[in-house]
Amino acid sequence: MSQSDIQRFNTNEVMSSVVVFNKVVYLSGQVPKNTDNDVAGQTTEILNTIDELLALANTDKTRILSAQLFVKNLSDFQTVNSIWIDWLKGHETPSRATIQADLVNPNWLIEIAVTAAQA
Repeated sequence: MSQSDIQRFNTNEVMSSVVVFNKVVYLSGQVPKNTDNDVAGQTTEILNTIDELLALANTDKTRILSAQLFVKNLSDFQTVNSIWIDWLKGHETPSRATIQADLVNPNWLIEIAVTAAQA
């Protein structure tokens, strides 16, 4: 195997937003661009970004294998969960972990990372 069998998208000096290897798609933790939104707005924005990044890697949310949700405030868990359930409505659910975390930017209320199979 060589570097040529690894695809990277939206790469900068720190990370790649998407890495594909062996038909598995790894997304870095996605964070909100608009930190003025409440947790519902931030979650919705991140899930839309995940949809876009998965499409870039020729897959979609129906192929998500696992997800890690990092939530700043546990009091937001029910709101986040409700939006998550609605986003996945009609699809199989992935394995998932939800962790309370102090995020790098104090205005981020949530960060989500997923791993998916390519279609």
